[in-house]
Amino acid sequence: MRKLFQVAAWLLLLAIVVLSVVPAQDRPVTPAPHYIEHLVIFLLTGLAFGLGYARRYLARILALVAFSAAIELIQLEIPSRHARFSDFLVNALSVSIGVGLAAVIAGRKTHSGIWHRSGT
Repeated sequence: MRKLFQVAAWLLLLAIVVLSVVPAQDRPVTPAPHYIEHLVIFLLTGLAFGLGYARRYLARILALVAFSAAIELIQLEIPSRHARFSDFLVNALSVSIGVGLAAVIAGRKTHSGIWHRSGT
């Protein structure tokens, strides 16, 4: 199960990169508000990384927050895109919540005996 979350985490990260660097006119648009799109994909990414890579949750949060900042900064160099501090805040908060949820889920599963293996 952990391997599935790892694959999902990296695919979600790749999707964020692609969706963030394509010209604005080529980006798919959903009926959801802009900030909800950000919240959902970054929350799912944080959750997938948290469930895919157990432990060191704070390091994972810091890396994903840095990634969120990098994505916004990269958009400064793309003519049809724009970087927003508000997007960064939503992204950073969402990945942090996702990893935090994963830590809670992993803690509960470990204490109940599920997913618990010695040495992991």
